[in-house]
Amino acid sequence: QVQLVESGGGLVQAGGSLRLSCAASGSFSSIATMGWYRQAPGKQRELVTSITSGGTTNYADSVKGRFTISRENTKNTVYLQMNSLKPEDTAVYYCYANGLVVGGWRTYWGQGTQVTVSS
Repeated sequence: QVQLVESGGGLVQAGGSLRLSCAASGSFSSIATMGWYRQAPGKQRELVTSITSGGTTNYADSVKGRFTISRENTKNTVYLQMNSLKPEDTAVYYCYANGLVVGGWRTYWGQGTQVTVSS
């Protein structure tokens, strides 16, 4: 199994920055893609960004140029640097990871961290 622990959420003014972290631990052979989804009140969960173990990244159009995802494979940790934050970025951010465990590849989720951007 894979446990994901997130940190770094909070309240920030529009134009400010936050950095989220997500560390994976547990019994797994490998972690492939890691990333972040977010869910705003009354909206569906949406993919924000992802990164493969090789470093290939993908971003939602709404965050391109403002958010940067990175990871440290030796620490099984992924980071999300969020700059130029906007009120519409307000949401609960969920880390996810695709882990190889007994039985095959499975997707695991963090508990979520609140990001609130005030105008």
